[in-house]
Amino acid sequence: MASEYLEHKLRLLPDKPGCYLMKNAAGTIIYVGKAKNLKNRVRSYFKSHHEGKVAKMVSEVADFETIITATNKESFLLEITLIQKHQPHFNILLKEGTGYPYIKITNDRDPELKMVSTIENDGAYYFGPYPNATAAQETLQLLWKVYPLRRCHGHQGRPCLYYHLGQCLGACFKPVPRAEYERQIKAIKSFLNGNTAAITRELQQQMEVAAANLEFERAAELRDQLHYIKVTVEKQKIISNDQTPRDIFSWYVDKGWLSIQIFFIRQARLMKRIKRLFPIVDEPVEEITNFIIQFYQQANQLPPKEILVQAGLPNSEISEILGVPVRTPQRGEKKELVAMATENAQLSLDERFRLLAMDTKKTTGAMQEITDALGLPSGHTIEAFDHSHIQGTDPVSAMVVFVDGEPVKKLYRKYKLTTVINHADETASTKEVIRRRYTRLLKEGAPMPDIIMMDGGVIQMQAARDVLENELDLDIPVVGMVKNDHHKTADLLFGPQDDHINLDPRSQGFYLVQRIQDEVHRFAVTFHRSVRTKHSLSSRLDAIKGVGPRTRTKLMKEYGSINKIAQASVEDLRALGINEPTAQLIKVSLQKQAEVAKPSSHD
Repeated sequence: MASEYLEHKLRLLPDKPGCYLMKNAAGTIIYVGKAKNLKNRVRSYFKSHHEGKVAKMVSEVADFETIITATNKESFLLEITLIQKHQPHFNILLKEGTGYPYIKITNDRDPELKMVSTIENDGAYYFGPYPNATAAQETLQLLWKVYPLRRCHGHQGRPCLYYHLGQCLGACFKPVPRAEYERQIKAIKSFLNGNTAAITRELQQQMEVAAANLEFERAAELRDQLHYIKVTVEKQKIISNDQTPRDIFSWYVDKGWLSIQIFFIRQARLMKRIKRLFPIVDEPVEEITNFIIQFYQQANQLPPKEILVQAGLPNSEISEILGVPVRTPQRGEKKELVAMATENAQLSLDERFRLLAMDTKKTTGAMQEITDALGLPSGHTIEAFDHSHIQGTDPVSAMVVFVDGEPVKKLYRKYKLTTVINHADETASTKEVIRRRYTRLLKEGAPMPDIIMMDGGVIQMQAARDVLENELDLDIPVVGMVKNDHHKTADLLFGPQDDHINLDPRSQGFYLVQRIQDEVHRFAVTFHRSVRTKHSLSSRLDAIKGVGPRTRTKLMKEYGSINKIAQASVEDLRALGINEPTAQLIKVSLQKQAEVAKPSSHD
């Protein structure tokens, strides 16, 4: 029996081919599968009777996600990649022994063409994996005959049997020029990349001649070789034979929200997918451009050799800042990959909206589940807080209010923090916003909430309790909402020792906490973006006479923030190719802005 949360998601499954990833309560992927029709296949796990290992797997499923593909074959190949990457527990149990071969050109002085089961970081060329091992083996046999490399161990001092058969270039008894190897390798790579027209025509002609001469066994052998070429070398979108490391950014915008999908193509395979959903304040193009640039400012997030994006972005400006080519493909496999990422972005956002719409009708008892789990009397109102800043700049806090499990947006509040010296100080930020909020309620004689929730951990909880108990003499339960390593709702903290409550992750109460945490984070980030936009680097630089897009790009790439530009000397600015009058004007303007900037508050 699926939980109500899973029932919601099952209704939203697309009627398309793709892969599904089953997760347990900890967010760990426990099973990966493929389907011609995701809706029918995934629903069958929860709507049919199962026994043994399948029943055990289904009993542990707390969530799932999907990746849609253009064809069923692509879903099969993607499944291989996902299983190899995540090694899910139940795939090991249910598909024990499954393996798929690759065709490899070794990186030796005398290279060899062979079949292997794993990829190593050895500088060799790999093609695959191939679900049809027989077809891959037959294709390898064909390549040995048509494009010979080295078949023997080499340097034997005499010609080997393969040399006499025309399947070895003679490394066994003579030096083979590198140019000859390079010519053969180029032809093999072209063949395995799908350029099979020439050899297909030749085999077709041979088959027709054999049939005309009544050599039916020979004709059947050639027919089978043509079939093996088709099923082995056929172009793929998910597993490409292009070895270039690339990231694909695609997006979908609706109702003020932005859904971004990032596909990481490595070793010719889709190695990772990241999903991001957030509300937007600026124009979508500005939001997406900033997201891509900031994405690669994170630790250990190095740009690939190439970035592919949808049309409409300032590709050259992004490329100049990141130092890698940023392209919008116009045709072929790359364009289809971008389109597939876009379709997944739309699916994610549509699912999000529909889940939220369903959930607003399913809150009965959720508040009661939370108070029961906390050991508190029945209540109605929860006020939740979160902070937002970027490297300490423009710190803000936000509060959302849920009454009987429903958000009441007219009661939401925004706070620009004004007394925090170190803007990244979570304790000081929490104390200021709690003090301002509940001092005001006391003055107005307004009712207090039944529960206060802090998005964070023990630090925020202790800071809030300190103000409530020691400054305002209020007894309001303070609960912490904590996230796991995947930044998803994990549990509640409560009590004198800040204990974990272990709320049932399949319960309505847990889902309500998840909605509260997502909503307060969304509200805080949205407010912070609106504040930051007014003080953004671009707008402040654009206001300076003589600073155009080219100069702005140079400054952004070199310094990254207003403070660092303001600290730079005129000589440093001139070193970037900026003329002296403009450099002096930049210096004076930014210093003057810093002098007149005043903190403001909103309550």
